[in-house]
Amino acid sequence: MANHKSSVKRIRQTATKRAHNRLYHKTTRNALKALRNTTEKSAAEALLPKVTAMLDKLAKTNIIHKNKAGNLKSAAQLHVNAL
Repeated sequence: MANHKSSVKRIRQTATKRAHNRLYHKTTRNALKALRNTTEKSAAEALLPKVTAMLDKLAKTNIIHKNKAGNLKSAAQLHVNAL
């Protein structure tokens, strides 16, 4: 167990941030999966900007790497174009 007040606080902050990051990362992964499973072009086109914004936000806050976000956005766009 931590011996200093500051380290106890840091443990609390880390747990809160980890839970927040995991929630948003999982939500984005579910949105990507929904986009990939969509077979209607109009529905996919409507979902694409939302997924792109989610990926950009994750990359901006360093939850995922910016290159990974770019690769995922590219793959999503290719999928929508192929429909």
